[in-house]
Amino acid sequence: MVVEHQIKMAARQNSCMLKGTLLAESLRPGADLRVAGLQVTQVSRKDVTGSVSAAQPPIWTFLNFEADDDVAEPLAQSLSDSLLVDGGWYADFTVGTDHVVVFADKIFRYRRSDQVGRAAAVEYGRTVGVPDHQLDWND
Repeated sequence: MVVEHQIKMAARQNSCMLKGTLLAESLRPGADLRVAGLQVTQVSRKDVTGSVSAAQPPIWTFLNFEADDDVAEPLAQSLSDSLLVDGGWYADFTVGTDHVVVFADKIFRYRRSDQVGRAAAVEYGRTVGVPDHQLDWND
């Protein structure tokens, strides 16, 4: 049993992993985000009073997550279905050489070096109320 666990852990470390962040406050009431293989790797709470919009609470709960790359599509769709429509919320993650930025009912996936793809996601974020200084995800 121990050997089997060690083999699974070694395989997981050698496989490609998507990594990202979700804010608990960005979820719709009643949302039930379930994606097979999704692992929460860290939970932290931060006071972000100086950087929130009027529609956002001053303390955020950050959920860092990871999963195998093949979870990217169902994860993006589940996030899109679960995020609040109002308030300027998004979640994002990297998968391979791509960046995925998810808003309520809208998903952007672009190569991390693609400035046109990034600009489209940023512009959309502005139209749904994300403050400019929050459109700062790392590519």
